[in-house]
Amino acid sequence: MKRFRRQGQESLKDRHKQDLFQFNKTVEHGFPHQPSALGFSPRLGLLAIGTRSGAIKLYGTPGVEFMGLHEANAAVLQIHFLAEQGKLVTLLEDNSLHLWKLQARNDVSELAEKTSFTLQGKPGALPSTTHVTAVLAHSSRDLLYLGTEGGHVFVVKTPDFEELEEHYISVENVQQRIPGEYAGRRNLDYVETLTENPQNPNQILIGYSRGLMVQWDVKSKKATHYFLGNKKLESVWWCHDGDQVISSHSDGTYCHWSVSKGHSQTAPVKNEMPYGSFPCKAISKIVTLTTKKGSSFVIFSGGMPRASYGDRHCISVIHGKNHVAFDFTSRIIDFAVICGENSESQHNDPVALLVLAEEELVAIDLKSESWPVIQTPYLAPLHCSAITCSHHVSNIPLKLWERIRSAGEKQNMHYSDMQWPVNGGLNVAPDPPQRDLLLTGHEDGTVRFWDASGVCLYPIYKLSSAGVFLTDSDPNDNMNSAGEGEWPPFRKVGCFDPYSDDPRLGIQKIHLCKYSGYLAIAGTAGQVLVMELNDEDAQHTVDSTLADLLQDQEGFKWKGHAQLSRREEPVHFSQGFQPFALVQCQPPAVITSLILHSEWKLVAFGTSHGFGLYDYYQKRIVLVRCTLNPCDQLALEGPLSRVKSIKKSLRQSFRRFRRSQVSGRKRPVGNAAKIQELNARLEQEALQEMELAPVQRKIEARSSDDSFTGLIRTLNFADSFIRDGSHHTPSLWAGTNGGSVFAYSLRVPPAEKRTDNLVMAEPAKEIQLMHRAPVVGIVILDGHGVPLPEPLEVAHDLSRSPDMHGSHQLLVISEEQFKMFTLPKVSAKMKLKLTATEGSRVRKVSVATFVNSKTPDHSETGLAVLTNQGDIHVISLPGIKPQVHYSCIRKEDVSGIASCVFTKYGQGFYLISPSEFERFSLSARWLVEPRCLVEIPRSAAKRSLRRRTAAEESPDDTRESRLHSNRTTEDAETSPAVMEHALLNNEKVLMEIQTSLEGDRRSQTEKNTTRTSGNVKMMANGE
Repeated sequence: MKRFRRQGQESLKDRHKQDLFQFNKTVEHGFPHQPSALGFSPRLGLLAIGTRSGAIKLYGTPGVEFMGLHEANAAVLQIHFLAEQGKLVTLLEDNSLHLWKLQARNDVSELAEKTSFTLQGKPGALPSTTHVTAVLAHSSRDLLYLGTEGGHVFVVKTPDFEELEEHYISVENVQQRIPGEYAGRRNLDYVETLTENPQNPNQILIGYSRGLMVQWDVKSKKATHYFLGNKKLESVWWCHDGDQVISSHSDGTYCHWSVSKGHSQTAPVKNEMPYGSFPCKAISKIVTLTTKKGSSFVIFSGGMPRASYGDRHCISVIHGKNHVAFDFTSRIIDFAVICGENSESQHNDPVALLVLAEEELVAIDLKSESWPVIQTPYLAPLHCSAITCSHHVSNIPLKLWERIRSAGEKQNMHYSDMQWPVNGGLNVAPDPPQRDLLLTGHEDGTVRFWDASGVCLYPIYKLSSAGVFLTDSDPNDNMNSAGEGEWPPFRKVGCFDPYSDDPRLGIQKIHLCKYSGYLAIAGTAGQVLVMELNDEDAQHTVDSTLADLLQDQEGFKWKGHAQLSRREEPVHFSQGFQPFALVQCQPPAVITSLILHSEWKLVAFGTSHGFGLYDYYQKRIVLVRCTLNPCDQLALEGPLSRVKSIKKSLRQSFRRFRRSQVSGRKRPVGNAAKIQELNARLEQEALQEMELAPVQRKIEARSSDDSFTGLIRTLNFADSFIRDGSHHTPSLWAGTNGGSVFAYSLRVPPAEKRTDNLVMAEPAKEIQLMHRAPVVGIVILDGHGVPLPEPLEVAHDLSRSPDMHGSHQLLVISEEQFKMFTLPKVSAKMKLKLTATEGSRVRKVSVATFVNSKTPDHSETGLAVLTNQGDIHVISLPGIKPQVHYSCIRKEDVSGIASCVFTKYGQGFYLISPSEFERFSLSARWLVEPRCLVEIPRSAAKRSLRRRTAAEESPDDTRESRLHSNRTTEDAETSPAVMEHALLNNEKVLMEIQTSLEGDRRSQTEKNTTRTSGNVKMMANGE
């Protein structure tokens, strides 16, 4: 007879789950993958970056971040902030324009797309007529000038992208007053750039690709000046005083043109080629900025001598006698210059240079004499060397945190003292409740420490292991300083360096003990380094110990890479983590598992050949166990030898079979059907021979690693009942790729006898899972069903002592099931089979604590599980029952699944690109996400009013635009005390006041026009 649950009980259980579990993708850490556009708003203090996948990201002061995603998967080509308002326009590769707005919601700002627009030409017009190549966001706030491939300039009005035909600038109108010999000699080609006179918003400059530049008067709708250039145009800069225009060209030159001279100029006032008379690359962008003291700044990208330095990615800065060519390791996308806050000044006064390269963002301090680099608080290039592994440590003790930060600050002495110049917005998120570290291992042998407590992933310390070994690199090489007298005067900047001196240095596993300050790292060539945090510099040799994992095997020969050679002489180590012990595995295969127990002073490590135990206090090998199966010949190839795939083997078998059929004679035509039948039979027999599992596990093919049945997948230390039920002893547990579990009983001397007595290890248990699936996790539960605490956690009063009176339990987690055993008898108690037919396999598993969001005193411990389908499950302990299930990562994203790391409190990170971590949360209480507010500055509203009024004095303006302008003026000037607050802080109040003023628009127009002119006059007199 079936039993039915009551509805109230079920809803209570669901509410309880809601208070514990909640899935959110919260923030993306790192540098955007494949950036394609840069925008900067001096007034808002916000930086915008667009990517080739259609994403747009905004950054302000640390903690202020916004993200938007276009529906179309098209590259963002240009980003333009609209003047004096929290809006921006993006131009995509598919020729569409999109309007985005920062709007307030629930006391925070959010980035939302408001509308999109694609320029439409007349029926029958060529596509080039409306293909947008240049965008100018006019200072009148509402107008966008769009230059096209056909040479035309269209004008649209935001926010509805209404096309204003009366402002249309056709290429025919431009050509009317060009000298005949110039017009007949060349076609104007597409519009390369559009810029506005900084002193007169009614004048814009249209630059055409072939070299012609036209000054266009918006009021009179005609060209007033022609600059008849004869070189391919790359960019144009209108100087701050409005009297001079600088143009850069494809031959590495830039030209000075005077605006005050005659109607047309056939030659520039001055022509400069900064890097000599030899052929140079194009200067893609140039900026000239004035200062209160001394000469102007000239900043440009490109222009390098083509033959000698054509492969360099450089931005040159020239100020008086100072000249530096900043050399980047990746292609430059764009750059922007941040100037002083006083926009009414007659000078620009540059403060900092922001350079967006393909792989990193670099900020340069222009106020200091040496122009040092400013350390970025976000957008750090995580992939400066390829990430090979990651490790998260929660709730770092304050003392250890300060010691690591102190070591990192000593490494950062070369950075500028200037505060981060992008300071827009306000971070209103609460302070992080704890200090968290994310450690990333890299291909070049470095380990980087990141502050993962909040929204910004901030670099605090860098550790390098290369100094311990002999490599091809010279530690005395200094790539950052140019040689004396070198021309161009290069200076290396940025930290992106994708090249590794030796791939064997790559870090594969990391384990940090936050209580003792000990760190263990393991690499690609079987090296294990044990380190200790030291507050002073030191110089010493690193003790080395050999661990021969094949000591009992004969006839095996390693075919992979050689081990790294240790430096015999003393090595200088800076403040921070310093290695004092090295374990070298033989064969030097990749370390696949690593764990450190700082209370017992032990480190355990595993490879594809076996596992070992090292006592780093006495610096001796305690245990070596070979798990290599005689059939595992692939384990001797090494990671740098490619193994043949199943498909390739089958293909070669078929080819051999066909060659044997046709060798020596020609096949009769009638045998074709027989050959096909034989091929099908051969394929079926081959597949049957390769079947390693029952039918329900046939859904997904095993990975190449599954052929290494002796490969160590997981290691664990535990103080538990392993021999009898009355005495608990330290133990080491190891799980293999073939479903085996090995347990060793350890005899660790007490602290007072630790120097004299040896640590001993004896085999205690061995378990073989029937389904032989790889063991990915081992957890020991105490008498209350709670996982055993971390080493030294109880000693620091951060965890309750485990229950050592009741019977302990062993949880073995394989790729296909969770199985609970009793200890010490190791009898099966219960199991949970994840899936038998859906092809899901466990890839990552971690113990996590979930705190109730409503009653913080209540928490539950469970398992966070990630499968090869990209799904995340939470499994309860000790009942091993599924609690919740979420879809997190695309199953096709194999690298994302492999890179996932869980935290102790139900959060996680995984790589969504080589340079970005996606952060997610499974906990309803622990949530790290951006909460920020962006307000329009008070002075911006007043300047906006003044600029709009000046631009709208044109007699040709339409009645509708005047009505809209006057209504805006009415809103800005009515009831100043209330209205300023509405403008700056509360959008809802602004909308209510604007609605109340929607009465008789015609009568309001006359009144507002009078009021507008009066107000402008008063402000002008006041100035």
